[in-house]
Amino acid sequence: MSVNFTEQEQAKLDQVRLDPSWKVALTDFLLSQKMESLRNFLLKEKTEDRVIYPPNALIFNALNTTPLEQVKVVILGQDPYHGENQAHGLSFSVQRGVALPPSLRNIFHELHNDLGLPVATQGDLTQWAEQGVLLLNSVLTVAAGQPTSHQKQGWEEFTDQVIDVLNQQREHIVFILWGAYAQRKGKRIDTTKHLVLKAAHPSPLAANRGGFFGCKVFSKTNHYLKQNGIEPINWQLDA
Repeated sequence: MSVNFTEQEQAKLDQVRLDPSWKVALTDFLLSQKMESLRNFLLKEKTEDRVIYPPNALIFNALNTTPLEQVKVVILGQDPYHGENQAHGLSFSVQRGVALPPSLRNIFHELHNDLGLPVATQGDLTQWAEQGVLLLNSVLTVAAGQPTSHQKQGWEEFTDQVIDVLNQQREHIVFILWGAYAQRKGKRIDTTKHLVLKAAHPSPLAANRGGFFGCKVFSKTNHYLKQNGIEPINWQLDA
């Protein structure tokens, strides 16, 4: 059934650089007052000359790289890295040529211990995203040098909608929830339809207390996908 939007509504939708599958699924939120408030907050940040990460064209990189119908796995992060040239719209991922953050380094060591793969030396996880791993942060923007600075401005509700769409419209998705923050956000997931894997956060402070190393989420993910007739993820990254 086709939907007729007002000119104003259509203009708002046209402004959003978002994959069509997600744009259709998230239309109600994109036209909501909450989204309007979020848009105004970001515009205000820019008019006050604050540097925002990731760059505007990459804010929806996770959703644009992994369309709705292609999602097999969700790795839920909190908010983008706040250092220069780090964030590019994929949770835990950094751009090529950027030093590996400690959490990502721990992820790669767990991947090595779990599957025996060589420890990656670069941190761009786009190859995972292109295979159906939705690398979704709860909050999609941050001010330079100010961690968590864009929390509670509307992004959390937007990404709750993303999770709800996957939860309701898809089956047999693996949700990887590292740390208490992600696990609270993941309480909305129907575990009769999807696999939820929980472990400690890979940050050094949390991982060294136990509960991250040895979680084996990568092998468990591929086992579940194979069980359900879904092509597993090739977790090996190019150098």
